[in-house]
Amino acid sequence: MPAAPPPPALARRLGTVDAALIGVGSMVGAGVFVVFAPAAAAAGPWLPGALLLAALVAWCNATSTAQLAARYPASGGTYLYAGHRLGAWPAFVAGWGFVTGKTASAAAMALTFGLYAAELTGADDAGARLLAVAAIAGLTAVNLGGVSRTARLTRLLVLPVLAVLLALAVLLLTGQPPAAVRPGAGAAAPPWGVLPAAGLLFFAFAGYARVATLGEEVRDPARTIPRAVLGALAATLLLYGLLALGLLRFLGAERLADSPAPLLAAVRAAGWPEGAEAAGAAVVTAAAALATLGALLALVAGISRTALAMARQRDLPAGLAAVSQRHRVPWAAELAVAAVVVVLVLVGDVRTVIGFSSFGVLVYYALANLSALTLAERPGWAPRAVNAVGLAGCLLLAFTLPWASVLTMLAVFAVGLAARGLVLARRRTRARADDR
Repeated sequence: MPAAPPPPALARRLGTVDAALIGVGSMVGAGVFVVFAPAAAAAGPWLPGALLLAALVAWCNATSTAQLAARYPASGGTYLYAGHRLGAWPAFVAGWGFVTGKTASAAAMALTFGLYAAELTGADDAGARLLAVAAIAGLTAVNLGGVSRTARLTRLLVLPVLAVLLALAVLLLTGQPPAAVRPGAGAAAPPWGVLPAAGLLFFAFAGYARVATLGEEVRDPARTIPRAVLGALAATLLLYGLLALGLLRFLGAERLADSPAPLLAAVRAAGWPEGAEAAGAAVVTAAAALATLGALLALVAGISRTALAMARQRDLPAGLAAVSQRHRVPWAAELAVAAVVVVLVLVGDVRTVIGFSSFGVLVYYALANLSALTLAERPGWAPRAVNAVGLAGCLLLAFTLPWASVLTMLAVFAVGLAARGLVLARRRTRARADDR
């Protein structure tokens, strides 16, 4: 009997700049517009320390991911790496945590876009949900057209957002703070508040390795992936640092913690004339809408590639491994992810998934660091100590998140592991029956 043909591979079309922009677009999404408030509530004036801690853990994770992606340049990210280095069960934990946590994040991001777009158009809550569904449908259509189209649209979405955020950073760092701001406000926050705050801020960094999940579509992966991952993280860290310092200076820790939309609050507190204030608020709202679209575009692409890798190993239904011959994209996984995200957007409010998603992603990257620790050959920029620090940092931040988030995600892991165990038991039973 002739051997079955190998599954079709995806096309290698991404260069360093496009790959790095996908990483930046994944990070500079909804998180930067909302995550500083809950982080400031936990850390108070210690917010810059929390940001540095989150960045340190993210840098270690990015280093581990980059060295693994250069060695295993295929779709799947840590699911693929853990499968090679740690075994099938740790790989499933990584893949299941990523797919479930990030699907919930994608729904939250889509709904956030809908809310910002509704603010601009005057739509009600139902209209916001319909706008979110339209965004998912449109971005999925772009992804189905090939990864080159994904990269081009990411560039169009991200560059205006970066321009707006840099202008805001300059305003916050050089403008006159409102008279009501008290520099010492929030100083009662304990120093150890940096731990849960760093765990929450990790949500805003978690897209830096999105290009690793697209490893099968990157040209010269051994060079491109490390440069794109680390370059995207460095650029985003600089931007986040400027914004965090500026928000603390302009609003104070107490007012920042109470602001559901801190960047909008800063514009409205600047004391501009009414017309200028309205225009500034509209620009920030539009930038937030574009940012959520850019992050959602890359996120759905990343989830579908991990689902593709899991389907290839039969950890998800095998039909999700289908790849289009024309555009070389995982069309079945793309459509399945989009369908689940649409359902989540329509059935409930999923804006409270920051902690939930952060815990799942921190477990995912803990396994990436553990996988990298097993590598005997490593580049000079990735010593084993970096992998160890990343592993310890991920576990520390994961288990200092709010317990409701931790327990919810642990329950999701338990369901996935139990389901995999049942599927494997049925396969063994079927195999024994076929042997008789």
